[in-house]
Amino acid sequence: MVDDAPDIHPTDPSRGLDARLVATATAIPAEVVQTKGHGHAGTAMALAPAAHVLWHRVLRHDPSDPEWEGRDRVVLSAGHASLLLYTQLVLTGYDLDLDELPRSRSLGSRTPGHPELHHTPGVEMSTGPLGQGLASAVGIALAARRDEALHGGGTGLFDPTVWVVAGDGCLQEGVSAEASSLAGTLGLENLVVLWDDNGITIDGTTDLAFSEDVRARYRAYGWSVVDVDDATDLDGLEAAFAEARARDGRPVLVALRTVIGAPSALRGGTPAAHSGGFGVDEVAAVKVALGFAADAGLHDLVPDDVRTAGLTARTRGAEVHRVWSADVERWRREHPALAALRDAARAPLDADRLEAALAGVPVDDGAATRTTSGAVLAAVHDAAGLWGGSADLSGSTNVTVPGVAVERSTPAGDFVHFGIREHAMAAVLSGIALHGLWRPYGSTYLAFSDYARPSIRLAALMGLPVLYVFTHDSVAVGEDGPTHQPVEQTASLRTVPGLDVVRPADAREVVAAWRRVLATTDRPTAFVLSRQALPDLDGGEATADGTAAGGYVVWRSGDGDELALIGAGSEVHVALEAARRLADEGVAVRVVSMPCLEWFAEQDREHREAVLPSALRARVAVEAGSTQPWHRHVGLDGEVVGIDEFGESGSGPELLRLRGVDVDSVERAARRVLGRP
Repeated sequence: MVDDAPDIHPTDPSRGLDARLVATATAIPAEVVQTKGHGHAGTAMALAPAAHVLWHRVLRHDPSDPEWEGRDRVVLSAGHASLLLYTQLVLTGYDLDLDELPRSRSLGSRTPGHPELHHTPGVEMSTGPLGQGLASAVGIALAARRDEALHGGGTGLFDPTVWVVAGDGCLQEGVSAEASSLAGTLGLENLVVLWDDNGITIDGTTDLAFSEDVRARYRAYGWSVVDVDDATDLDGLEAAFAEARARDGRPVLVALRTVIGAPSALRGGTPAAHSGGFGVDEVAAVKVALGFAADAGLHDLVPDDVRTAGLTARTRGAEVHRVWSADVERWRREHPALAALRDAARAPLDADRLEAALAGVPVDDGAATRTTSGAVLAAVHDAAGLWGGSADLSGSTNVTVPGVAVERSTPAGDFVHFGIREHAMAAVLSGIALHGLWRPYGSTYLAFSDYARPSIRLAALMGLPVLYVFTHDSVAVGEDGPTHQPVEQTASLRTVPGLDVVRPADAREVVAAWRRVLATTDRPTAFVLSRQALPDLDGGEATADGTAAGGYVVWRSGDGDELALIGAGSEVHVALEAARRLADEGVAVRVVSMPCLEWFAEQDREHREAVLPSALRARVAVEAGSTQPWHRHVGLDGEVVGIDEFGESGSGPELLRLRGVDVDSVERAARRVLGRP
């Protein structure tokens, strides 16, 4: 609990404008949350001095151009403290009006409850799930360091500082541990994490479940640690931030000792300060302690001279921007080859170059789809501006590319060893995408996509063009047993809004799928690929066009108007064999390959009707995984042949027979829906 209010009196002209701006930034969250009756004021209040120093004295930013390429990045990993960010955006002159603050957390406002990318100017990424912002910031820093190493010529023009505001909750989450370990290993000296060390979580004090020495942990990761014992000392904060951005080959953790909810005497330093209003009387007392009238409204908290002082950030930002632009022009004159290289990296995808690269990929050798995917990745890596790696499985998931790995001494490396860190890998990929210069990819086994799921969801929410390459796609992986045999993962991924899940049936579909994916830049994609070799469907151009449409008729007997057998991935071949048996008995059957349910759903009615006529009610879908996604496609009269239980140790073919995903099972299901013995 706070006993003494800080000596800050913003309405007293004798006080410095810095102190008055801090008081304003402290009072605003308390007033907004109390007025609304919900929200998070405590952290925004406690970190107001640090935020002021960062945005007004240290940060390289231009409020008039939030997308300026030379800016530092600030990621609010503690996304619940969104008022901290929004308040600084308002006070420093971003295109965000003061009246948007009381509208926070309201439908249609520009100030949602947690920051959202593309929604509020000055927001670098969507945050809220704790730890995600920190982990993705590692990706931003990693990409920026590579940009500078490849293109900067020692100027530092393209290597801004990436600042993260994180709380105790962020540092408790496992994803931040994975990502921090990687950042330390790679020596990301352009990354600074401001840790709000307030010792409070929702349930109580942090020592209920968080007793380790965080500073020692980060030093063990290979980080430098800077302590700030008084997080209200503006000059001390500025000195600490300057030390943090000095760069000594290590990322930096700045440990800020704060009191959540200060200067509230009633709520300060307690879990009650985390969320909700402090009460009318207590907020009035806070305002008085900060030098305002007890009944001061929102606009009263921003006197004209304080508002004017805050807007000097625009003047400062414009000058920093001007100097940077002049330096870039000088760099272009002095390093024309590097400038051309970077311009090429920023240019739109060259369709002709991409087609030339794809033309050399073999498509008729009956390979595993992971093998063909690997050949595509290697072929288009440079043409498509791809950059990524795997969670310690490059050779098995076939994402190996030529060149050298990213290491502390080789920041311009051609690929990244993420280590056994699936969750951090997925979050880092989002950061690389947010940086914007490369299209990121990452890979692991499909069964382990669950480790990456929260980051995949956030990438889909932000519309980032991340590529996830998941292999070993079903119980057909065999002898490693049920822990490594995905059953529900493909179905689960298909439930993520904005994520395309692609499970191709042969090499041609793999190439066609990559072609479409590389031309799509507003959403992530999950490739689901086989370990086992698959025969060539021999669909030619129909396969290429049909794959891009998400579903197509790959084979039919007669008009194919009696029965539809639908499959994805390796099970298309099961459907084909069953169809040929039935065709020998005179059944007019069609086989539909549906490599991407999301792509098929977005096609016009004419295409969907041509592939699966509504009058054709006898349908069987087959996939070696959860049956849930397929019921909408087979209807009440159809059946789904799939797997809704875990596998077990044994060979792939044995397990598929055991679980009933084979030609005989599909044929029996077809006879049932046709009403034939």
